Amino acid sequence: MTKPASVGAVEELPREKIEHFDRELQAILKRYPPDRKAAAMLPALRLGQEVFGYASPAVQRLCADRLGVSAARAEEVATFYVMFHTEPVGAHVVEVCTNVSCSLCGGERIFEYLKKKLALANGQTTRDGRITVREVECLGSCGTAPAMLVDEEMYERLDVQKVEQIVGGLK
Repeated sequence: MTKPASVGAVEELPREKIEHFDRELQAILKRYPPDRKAAAMLPALRLGQEVFGYASPAVQRLCADRLGVSAARAEEVATFYVMFHTEPVGAHVVEVCTNVSCSLCGGERIFEYLKKKLALANGQTTRDGRITVREVECLGSCGTAPAMLVDEEMYERLDVQKVEQIVGGLK
């Protein structure tokens, strides 16, 4: 009887990227006591997402292995925080806040505009792989609503014209 392949096996990741991840992770782990390296899960997952493109099950398992925790723990963290992408995303990730303050100031209208303009549903990526659009619960910019995050750059006090310029400038 053959043994089933493990889900998210680290072996499916490119060796050179694993080596890059390991080098960068060592610098991160220097900030943590050796007996507390599991506390580095957030920066490890962030690094994994940066190196591999998204926090796939294989990346989650790599982080878990390097930090000495279970793969389930890495999955819990990766799926709890919206900043981690557990599925492939486009070259640019556009996240629009539709929480109360942003919604009252036009966030939902902006989100609907983007979905229509790009012919996407929430979380989908354009066919050319250029842009992924996501609705998010809160970006912490209630006083400057509506807000959106594009590749980790915050844009505030938006209207449809500003959004058109921002998204239109993405290459």
